[in-house]
Amino acid sequence: MADDARRSGPPPFERPFEDEDTKQRVYGAVLHARGPMTAAEMAERADCSEESARAHLSFYADLGIVIRHDGRPVRYERNDDYFEWRRVNELARDHTVDELQARVSELTDRIETYRDEYGVDSPADVDVLEFDAELVDDVYVELGDWATAIEERRLHERARRKATGSTAPSHS
Repeated sequence: MADDARRSGPPPFERPFEDEDTKQRVYGAVLHARGPMTAAEMAERADCSEESARAHLSFYADLGIVIRHDGRPVRYERNDDYFEWRRVNELARDHTVDELQARVSELTDRIETYRDEYGVDSPADVDVLEFDAELVDDVYVELGDWATAIEERRLHERARRKATGSTAPSHS
């Protein structure tokens, strides 16, 4: 019974890509990378040979998923611009212009509420030390939500502009 429950749960943290093929494991290693890494480092994370990792990383570089940094040794880095482009395209494909505009408006309202509540234009402008110690955790949660709303609005606005063929923003 315990074995069945374990099989249905997530893989162990040490081996999160255990049941995937090499290409998927290298892709997963790219997604989890925090900065440029060598093919050997990626291979270790993906539990594959360095040659396999290098071949898949080269393929992903050709697609724009990773950025190849020449040098000794060559390093590979996740291309965040690619993933943002992909997210914007998904939003534009999966939602109508009206849905995107409604989401931009909703997020703008949330952002304005935070601006009014904290009296500053950005979560980075909030001095958390001004709050009582028992409120600090809640303030950090709200600042995270505020920053997420700003980023989501930017992505939804890009998707709205893409869907309409417009370059003029609907909100600032």
